[in-house]
Amino acid sequence: MALDNDEDWMLEDDEQDSLPAGSFGRQSWKLLIVDDEPDVHRATLLALKNIVFKGRSLEILHAYSGQEGFDAFSAHPDIALAILDVVMETDDAGLRLVRRIRGELGNQLVRIVLRTGQPGHAPEQQVVLEYDINDYKTKTELVANKVFTTVIASLRSFESLHALEKSSQGLAKILEGAANLYQLQSLKEFASGVLKQVGAILNLGEYGMLCAQSRNNQQNFEVLAATGPFTPLLDGNGLPEDSRLLLAMNTALKNKCSQSDYPYEVLYIAGRNSYDFVVHFSPPWPLEVVDRNLLDIFCERISAAMDNIYLYQQLRRSQEATVMALADLGEFRDQTTGDHVQRVQRLTDAIVGRLKIKNAFPEQMDNAFIEMVGMASILHDVGKVGTPDHILFKPGRLTEEERAIMNQHSPMGAGILARTVALVEGTTYLSLGAEIAGGHHEHFDGNGYPLGIKGDEIPLSARIVALVDVFDALLHKRPYKEPWTLDETMAYVRERSGTQFDPQIVAALDDVVADGLLPLDLLQDPSE
Repeated sequence: MALDNDEDWMLEDDEQDSLPAGSFGRQSWKLLIVDDEPDVHRATLLALKNIVFKGRSLEILHAYSGQEGFDAFSAHPDIALAILDVVMETDDAGLRLVRRIRGELGNQLVRIVLRTGQPGHAPEQQVVLEYDINDYKTKTELVANKVFTTVIASLRSFESLHALEKSSQGLAKILEGAANLYQLQSLKEFASGVLKQVGAILNLGEYGMLCAQSRNNQQNFEVLAATGPFTPLLDGNGLPEDSRLLLAMNTALKNKCSQSDYPYEVLYIAGRNSYDFVVHFSPPWPLEVVDRNLLDIFCERISAAMDNIYLYQQLRRSQEATVMALADLGEFRDQTTGDHVQRVQRLTDAIVGRLKIKNAFPEQMDNAFIEMVGMASILHDVGKVGTPDHILFKPGRLTEEERAIMNQHSPMGAGILARTVALVEGTTYLSLGAEIAGGHHEHFDGNGYPLGIKGDEIPLSARIVALVDVFDALLHKRPYKEPWTLDETMAYVRERSGTQFDPQIVAALDDVVADGLLPLDLLQDPSE
């Protein structure tokens, strides 16, 4: 709130209402005066004139009643110091405000100085004991020199408490952030996560960028994540070669340590494998010691998280290589199916994507399932490695005895994979592959094989691939049949919805076909 216009002559133009925020290049200290006498506000402003603490000016806020003071605290939770009158609209308005600040708003950091012109209304010892205040003065005590001493002491105390609070919160965010980063599964996600966590610790938002440099090519670096004004760099727009920012980033990578040349703050993150990283952000003022200490700890956690992600990716690649090798083995035995397994994988992923949009099977379709089931689907016929050639490659119809032998490929495939699955916990390509191999010939109504289970007893992965396998087989030429048209195939599938196939999965396939999302090679027979 402003002073009366006709009495503003006591201050220069640039000192009215409040001193300019950030006039020394950093965020100002916020100080609130709560008093029902305008003369007290004016006198306090004069006493505070030109006070600067650690390069930061004062931003003075005004309130003329206890309620106005409460509203000011609600709007400005970062107030560092409040000078409160005890007697305003009531004899204890200031005391009530203290309790509301500490209790209702939960603000324990702000330093509170009570002052009164009527000390008899609130004896000093009683007030100091019963209220969470930091000083108690009479109005006659707060002359210019005393005001200066009180303000500087209060700001120094606030700064120390704020640093402790910030350190505590920052460490909590570091622990939380490290846990989140461990869950990321790609370098791009990792980079975005780093920007978010740095922004959270420093209250900077997410404006910045993260770059990687290969130790085998130290001439260039790749921008992995960028936000705000740095977003164009994701399209390959490089920084000017004479840029101070580029110089700071190259210096950090060369010297393998963070650089602080405000406003070009650069964090260096050492990788234990083939890449090093730098993070740049744009703080509105130079970092404090507590910020730098937190960021040093954070960089260590990020480095550990990056190594974890690298090892995770290597593990995923080794699993994928194993799956591909097993699938190639099955394809080597039965080359008449062409690229059947690759088509099954793509259509499985398309159907799973549609099921996710429809929020179907939410308890079963977690992230691991969605990411892995497509690749796992290529193992559905791995058990055919044990099927005799004279049955596997027979051009005509199989006899009942031969059909029984052929049907053994399903439990055989599940058994081959199950022995490996027992060695690894959780959802993997091989665990899903075992489900699919063993259950993709089961029918939704229980009339399939090898176990004759039905409905939800059949694993979801197997119910999806059961439909996909038949759909692709009908669309393409086999030794025992010519390819069907898409309309004929869809009519067959719809007719068996609820008997052979899960109705929700048939509906998802219908959506994929209607939306034109079928991979083109599913509609093109390679034999033609």
